[in-house]
Amino acid sequence: MAIAVIALSGGVLLVANGGLGKVAAVVGTTFDGFVTDLTRTPVPSAPEPVVSDAPTLETPDEPYTNQPTVDLNVTVPAVVVGQAGNRVRIYVAIGKGIAGVAREVAVGTSPRLLVPGLTLSTGTNTFTATILGPTDLESEPSAAVSYILDKTKPKITISSPAANAIVNAKTVLVAGKTQARSTLSLRNQTTNATVAGAADGNGAFSIAVPIGTGSNQIQVTATDPAGNVNIASLTVRRGSGKLTASLTASFYQVRISKLPESVRLFVIVTDPDGRALQGAHVTFTLAIPGVPAITSSTLTTSSSGRASFTTTIPKGATAGQCSLTVIVQAGSTGNTTDRSAITILK
Repeated sequence: MAIAVIALSGGVLLVANGGLGKVAAVVGTTFDGFVTDLTRTPVPSAPEPVVSDAPTLETPDEPYTNQPTVDLNVTVPAVVVGQAGNRVRIYVAIGKGIAGVAREVAVGTSPRLLVPGLTLSTGTNTFTATILGPTDLESEPSAAVSYILDKTKPKITISSPAANAIVNAKTVLVAGKTQARSTLSLRNQTTNATVAGAADGNGAFSIAVPIGTGSNQIQVTATDPAGNVNIASLTVRRGSGKLTASLTASFYQVRISKLPESVRLFVIVTDPDGRALQGAHVTFTLAIPGVPAITSSTLTTSSSGRASFTTTIPKGATAGQCSLTVIVQAGSTGNTTDRSAITILK
């Protein structure tokens, strides 16, 4: 049997006698196809679409607001700046709801752009943003930022002091609770003193306010993080912290030529809390130059804390100081005195 050897690209084909015609036909076809593949012009494949990186939303300094709309500041990747057809898409989710499209704006020639007047709903509004390319391919969303629409006035609860409390100090410590992180202004409307403060993360506050003698009306103003304002007020009275007596006379000068002259002495007694003291025992004494001293009987203060004594500076008194004294005895509350003087002129 005769063997024919045919050289092919990359190898050798051995063919038995009688099969050469068939092999020649096959080889010709293969060779023609090989040449065609070498000379064909390649067709370029379509480029892979490019998806942009996500934009960035500016985080608010204070997420709480009482305004109905908000402006968002967006920073876009540099690669899409100035490219036609690129857009920023803003999404918003209300509370725990599903995010929906709120706005689309074109990317301009700057990496920063403002999306103004986005409407807020009551509660938490969570915003994200994406980049849309000319073929509507969308980037991953940005990190979320939230705004909280709050139009409710902050509740103010004053725990101390009690209304109309007596305070024996130069200041009163006003304590209570309101909305967390609210700012506070406490104004003593009686003295016009104003003190600023703030509630802590739980809404608690404790602020000292100066007070004056007697009744003090204090106004407490709370402004919550959203800007809502509420006002509460209380009244306190400042006491002296001790038993006091205030002695006065119907006059403080008299001439010898006018003697004898009737004179009336008054006293007002207050307890350590600054309240009128009823039932205190009171004794008045007049030490008059040139004549014997005059002493009243023991008197008792009225419900207004008052007592009075009327006597006469007699003829025969000499010029000088007539010393006035009141002695107050108030049992367990204590004792006190007060003094004054009447001048007898020549």
